Amino acid sequence: MRIIKHPASLKSILDKKCLKGSTVGFVPTMGALHEGHLSLVRASLNANHLTVVSIFVNPLQFNDATDLEKYPVTIEKDILLLSEAGTDILFLPGYSDVYPEENPVARAHYDLGSLESVFEGKYRPGHFQGVCAVVDRLLSIVAPTDLYLGQKDFQQVAVLRKMIQLKNHNTKIVVCPIVREQNGLAMSSRNARLSPAGKEKAGEIYQCLKIIKEKATQEPFETLKALVIHRLSENDIKTEYLALADTLTLEEVHSFDTNRHLIILIAAIIESVRLIDNMPLQ
Repeated sequence: MRIIKHPASLKSILDKKCLKGSTVGFVPTMGALHEGHLSLVRASLNANHLTVVSIFVNPLQFNDATDLEKYPVTIEKDILLLSEAGTDILFLPGYSDVYPEENPVARAHYDLGSLESVFEGKYRPGHFQGVCAVVDRLLSIVAPTDLYLGQKDFQQVAVLRKMIQLKNHNTKIVVCPIVREQNGLAMSSRNARLSPAGKEKAGEIYQCLKIIKEKATQEPFETLKALVIHRLSENDIKTEYLALADTLTLEEVHSFDTNRHLIILIAAIIESVRLIDNMPLQ
């Protein structure tokens, strides 16, 4: 595995590879890697001639400075995991590499419409603008054939589809399934901040999503929502939002509809750690 820190060096290598017709898979991360990230890496390795993984903790996407300070940094472990997985190139840029003064991407505004005013956008103002800025810049450096993202960040996938369309990046998004802990908890770098007891309780989030899906033909959504929020609170989990949305538009709906493709979205807080998850109904 080659570790590259400067965009010009990476571009030079990739340009030579692409001249030979190589496909490039790209997995952007903020480090603190886990099996969810590695599943994206493996998917890329299986489908492309070359796989590039980036690690860059992007300050622009943290609407809470405390959240940024608490974000786990495990770079040595990350390098080992990526090397063992067979990653071709690890891109480790600094802030000025991603956001050089002469490049206005850090100050750009992306017209995301209603995508950034609902769910994650509502509770984390500015978050998706920061996500778009960093991925826009990374795509301009890597110019991958395929961009690998996880379904756990369902709304982020929709946002990045919009950004790619707006900026005309010649990149296809590949969405990979959520990877879960044994108790169903969606794998996340934030899970490292939970106590063992908290991590066990957090598995209730997944169990509650399953309950809603299993009872979708028997009970109204609002009834199940109230039941689930109460069950989570009994496990010291505060629900920030629990919603039903159209998978294509992310328009919120308030009742089950078998004629539409719907997804359950949740954000919840346990031990001051904010977790998200989702489950498609179809």
